[in-house]
Amino acid sequence: MIRAHARRRPRAALVVALAVLGTTSLAACTAGAGPDGGRPGPGAAATADPAQRAELRRFYGQKLAWRPCGELECASLTVPMDYSRPGDGRTFVLPVARAATATAGRRLGALVYNPGGPGERGVQALRDGLAEDLGRGVRERFDIVAFDPRGVGESRPALTCRTKGKGEGKEGADEESPDTAAAPLYPRTAAERAAALADARATAEACVEASGPLLPHVGTDDAARDLDVLRAALGERKLTYVGWSYGTSLGTSYAEQFPRRVRAMVLDGAIDPSLDWRQRTLSQSTGFRKAVDDYADSCADTVGEGCPGATSEEIRALIDRLVRRAQREPLPVDGSEEGLDAAGVVSALALSMYTPEAQWEALSEALRAADGGDGTALAALATDAEEETEEETEESEEGGGTGEADASEEPARPDGPGEPAEADVPEDNSEAALIAINCLDVPHPRDERAYWDALAPAHRAAGAYGTTGVTGELVCKDWPAGRQRPHRVNADGVPPVLVVGTSGDPSTPYGEAVSLARQFPGGMLLSFDAAGHTGYGRDACVDRKVEDYLVALTKIRPGTTCTPSPTP
Repeated sequence: MIRAHARRRPRAALVVALAVLGTTSLAACTAGAGPDGGRPGPGAAATADPAQRAELRRFYGQKLAWRPCGELECASLTVPMDYSRPGDGRTFVLPVARAATATAGRRLGALVYNPGGPGERGVQALRDGLAEDLGRGVRERFDIVAFDPRGVGESRPALTCRTKGKGEGKEGADEESPDTAAAPLYPRTAAERAAALADARATAEACVEASGPLLPHVGTDDAARDLDVLRAALGERKLTYVGWSYGTSLGTSYAEQFPRRVRAMVLDGAIDPSLDWRQRTLSQSTGFRKAVDDYADSCADTVGEGCPGATSEEIRALIDRLVRRAQREPLPVDGSEEGLDAAGVVSALALSMYTPEAQWEALSEALRAADGGDGTALAALATDAEEETEEETEESEEGGGTGEADASEEPARPDGPGEPAEADVPEDNSEAALIAINCLDVPHPRDERAYWDALAPAHRAAGAYGTTGVTGELVCKDWPAGRQRPHRVNADGVPPVLVVGTSGDPSTPYGEAVSLARQFPGGMLLSFDAAGHTGYGRDACVDRKVEDYLVALTKIRPGTTCTPSPTP
């Protein structure tokens, strides 16, 4: 089991636009990395070293000034906002954190990771103990380094989709989006589709209003260039990297731009960059539908007597019953006038598929309560709400467990170019980052008919998960256009990359891992035959093989598969 995973958000926030309780939405586009017209190809990266560009030398020449921050060490990294104009004075200042765990005399260097998203805060994940997931053998040989990508978390400036005066009064709330309480799971009529378009357009317009100057500069290719600046600032000749979920897109982009700068790279929960928006939406939506079916079939083995039905058929019937009931009238939720609608039920199910060992028991209890007329617990799962544990409270009070504890040590948030003075940036801006990065990374059609044409095939393949996935993509319809395109990996000269694929992965289906491994020259695939999202940090067999690769560069033989370790 991932250490304290139940206290952290799932590593991937790739859930595709499953509307949730009240006015909060998980609207997002699918992630991916691809080439653009300004990106240097692999050959160019090998021969024209960006660090030698005169206008980039001040960035590549940085030395990180580490300072204590709780149990970690923290620093700041400055990168150009626009790599095509690095001297124009506009920058991102990225927080960096380090768990200096390498044993004296055995240290191999620094290992940098990205926990997923896009929009997940790497520094916060390290504060929450993610380094423990990497295993003792890795920690003894590497210092573990995390950073918040440009626009994310404590990055300065940071993305937001709301301005001051809008959405105030909800202290601690995530990004807000238009009210979708009455939105159908499958918009069929002209009126329903017009409403869906209006909601998506309002979300996009709010993001442009609050963060417009930032939006062209938060793509994955630019984040990968930041990663290379970080590598240089760490004093590393080559990069050792672990990326989960969206982190695989970041790693793939880095490998394409800087193939000869890679020492070792683990990509777990892979995203296939060759898929277009519709293919990726269908892939992920089908993954969630299959995962919920697997929950019904495997609940007894994982949860035991706590399952909401005696058989898989009873569990499926209960789920269908709840969705139909919520479509007619939202389920009652304590403290909410709106209640939980059908999209919220679907969202709760999808978000509960990431780590069965940590989430299925709570899901089972919530489904039973909802069937009895109380949707409160299910609504909490739909919004990814997590109660602070006693341990976390103590950590916060001691100044070592949260971002707020160290906020005084970070530079003040500037109201400079790219961040409007009236922007309201919450502590967790992951939803805004999720939308902004995904919409920029993956080209989307401007014609609304492309989305309506995709609805019926998505419904046949994945039911409500498919239709909500497609309507979630509407927010990208009017987004500022990026330059990336779906493509097969082009990373000539990169050493063997290790791709980890989990057979029952709901968010990044196994087939994408198979495809990505084949696209890398010398790519290796490690399969994990289990349910849930990602494998590294969840299973002893996977952990051991990943560790052998990271430490000794041990290759994985074709066909290597790990099965879940028995529970003691």
